Amino acid sequence: MNVAEKLDIEVSSLEAILSTLGEKAVSFGLKLLAALAILSIGLWLTKRFMNVIKRGMERRNLEASLRSFLLSFLNILFKVFVVVICLTTVGVQMTSIVAVLGAASLAVGMALSGTLQNFAGGIVILLFKPFKVGDTIETATGKTGVIKKIMIFTTELHTFDNQVVFLPNGALANGEIVNLSDGEIRRSDLQLSISYGDSVDIARKVILDILAKDVRVMQTPAPEVFISNLGDSGVELTVRYWSKYSDVYGSKNALIEQIYETLPKKKVSFPFPQMDVRLVK
Repeated sequence: MNVAEKLDIEVSSLEAILSTLGEKAVSFGLKLLAALAILSIGLWLTKRFMNVIKRGMERRNLEASLRSFLLSFLNILFKVFVVVICLTTVGVQMTSIVAVLGAASLAVGMALSGTLQNFAGGIVILLFKPFKVGDTIETATGKTGVIKKIMIFTTELHTFDNQVVFLPNGALANGEIVNLSDGEIRRSDLQLSISYGDSVDIARKVILDILAKDVRVMQTPAPEVFISNLGDSGVELTVRYWSKYSDVYGSKNALIEQIYETLPKKKVSFPFPQMDVRLVK
């Protein structure tokens, strides 16, 4: 075989290789375009499905806590399903995807153990219902506000000064929570002092009259006014009454203001901090 014949064979082989690569590139390009189209349509359908599911849950009056949790979970599940379809369209084998997902799940599970704990905490919250959407809670970290959403990993809390706080479900499920909305009526205690020498009976009568005129204060159980301590500067009184939870803060502020304005008119004064100093020569 002469040089010309060898050159012709090499050129033919190169053309065959280039032709094969071209066909594969065209095929891969078409698959990639199809995958992108599936991704776009899949995400659009996911959004539509989520809206349909949301309306269905609302029509069935499903509890808001469970609704927000399920919507968040289904949204992630649908998007993962769309991505898997796109990968198989490109040509990735399902066995390879399952193997990668298994290895990734193990690695992610070890790296994000706290996140998995939050997921488990969300399920515990939905099952045992220490609180629900719309409740006012106080957490172990001192955060107080209204529950707006219970999601897969976090719970959305709106504080009274309009801050939005995202709390991890794991900490909420395992920590101390005070549900301020649980219980129809609530007891309130007001602390105040009157000067030594002033009449406790007059102060008690005035305060009880103020409580009797406020429609937010329940008369059963009856309000109480009693001496709780003899302080350094005055006689300390405790005003105890019951009201509905929704009236707790409003009634407390109004009663403090009325007591402050009324007692001095009845010759009952509030003491100032004082100290006796004796000079010894």
